[in-house]
Amino acid sequence: MNQIQQGHVEAGGVRYGYEIHGPQDPGTGAPLLLLHGGFGTIEMFGPVLGRLTTGRRVIAVDLYGHGRTALTNRPIDAVAMGDDMAAVVRALGFERVDVLGFSFGGMVAFRLAVQHPDVVNRLVLASAPYANTGFYADIREQQKAVTRDSAASFMQTPMYAAYKAVAPRVEDFPEFVARMGEAIRRPYDWSEDAKALKPTTLLVYGDSDMFEPEHIVRFYQLLGGGLRDAGWDGAGMARHRLAILPGVTHYEMSDAPGLVDTALAFLDGEGKGADPDLGPRGP
Repeated sequence: MNQIQQGHVEAGGVRYGYEIHGPQDPGTGAPLLLLHGGFGTIEMFGPVLGRLTTGRRVIAVDLYGHGRTALTNRPIDAVAMGDDMAAVVRALGFERVDVLGFSFGGMVAFRLAVQHPDVVNRLVLASAPYANTGFYADIREQQKAVTRDSAASFMQTPMYAAYKAVAPRVEDFPEFVARMGEAIRRPYDWSEDAKALKPTTLLVYGDSDMFEPEHIVRFYQLLGGGLRDAGWDGAGMARHRLAILPGVTHYEMSDAPGLVDTALAFLDGEGKGADPDLGPRGP
């Protein structure tokens, strides 16, 4: 029987709101840390959450400033949140978890894996960049307009409705929008971190995502994939994986059935060839 445990746990001076879904006896599946996208909440995964809890416990966390997790005087920063997520996982009594992060949550998941690889078993990054230059040019222009002044327009969207439903201080929303704008405009390039990434990773994108295709391919190449033919026996296959979902946009990814199908197959070690965690298959 699936159960839901709810609460808050402190990390980095922030009270992170969380929910733990799934059976008390989860079977053989490793626990899964689930991180939603920017401006979202745990509910962003609502339509597919039930499938993710089959045979495993799912730890869903509202990112700093989002939903149940109130702002403090800290900026919104994926690097700092990577450290926070390690503290959250340990505070909740877990040693190692699989991680699935979408969009901004994927950036936090990436930083968690880079900064605390001992906490992460397998990693799924859904529609997440490794550098701010990976977005299409028009998206980068839109990011410039995410300011405190744009909060009023955000308040006409379902994102605000989700925030308002669970936020401890709804009046923080304009400040939250301002800090998110600062966060998404901050330059970063994590190429070197990608090359050294330790957890076995699956990259998932929609074929109509908000990133330039060259950025997606380059991310996979940084992980050691897409550099050569794998050979008839698969010996040249990288240990990391790449999936492109047909007919999926960035805005549909978090609840796309294809994401769940692909992620679960990867997390459960299914697929052609040898287990990607075994053998000398790339970095």
